[in-house]
Amino acid sequence: MINYTVSEENYIKTIHRLQQYGTVTTNALAAELKSKPASITAMMKKLKAKKLLNYQPYYGFRLSAEGNKVALLIIRRHRLWEYFLAEKLQFSWDEVHEVAEHLEHVSSKKLIDKLDEFLGFPTADPHGDPIPDAQGKIKNIQKVCLTDLPLNKPATVCQVADQSPSILELLNHNQIKIGTRVEVKRKFDFDNSLEIKTKQTAPFTISEQLAKNIFLNYAE
Repeated sequence: MINYTVSEENYIKTIHRLQQYGTVTTNALAAELKSKPASITAMMKKLKAKKLLNYQPYYGFRLSAEGNKVALLIIRRHRLWEYFLAEKLQFSWDEVHEVAEHLEHVSSKKLIDKLDEFLGFPTADPHGDPIPDAQGKIKNIQKVCLTDLPLNKPATVCQVADQSPSILELLNHNQIKIGTRVEVKRKFDFDNSLEIKTKQTAPFTISEQLAKNIFLNYAE
């Protein structure tokens, strides 16, 4: 297996995330990575030479099939390490990302496959993001955004979209985590805020902004 530099892997992973919204531009990638456009252009040429990128100057870029494969392997390593840190070392879900950012660059396939086996082949990380399997395949899980949950229909939190420390802190404050059962009791037209209830709490109100980042499923 070809090894890539830490910088190359960070670019690949970031492009993979951004291309979900369309063709990636130099300016968008520069803003995301806090880098100069000239540095972005130089790296794009390197990745294109390694056949990881479809890139034309001034027209943007997307990962090639091989680039997407590499990206999914990086994501697999990152999310398995997050799961390990949370489940085995008792890190909180707002601490695991930063540590996993370093561990994801340990590229030994044997180590990652052994880690996956040791953990019992988990399908999602501590934030509910799906973990690609050894072939880079991701299990598709049916889910609904909290803003679209019908009134008085219980569902279980399965994913948090925005995993910034401020969002996770607010969720912790409201005792909401992966696996929490939630019901929407009221929807307020004024600001689209929601009154919700969990088994652990009396009804309370959350903002539309927070609700848009919470995804649930109806599985028991």
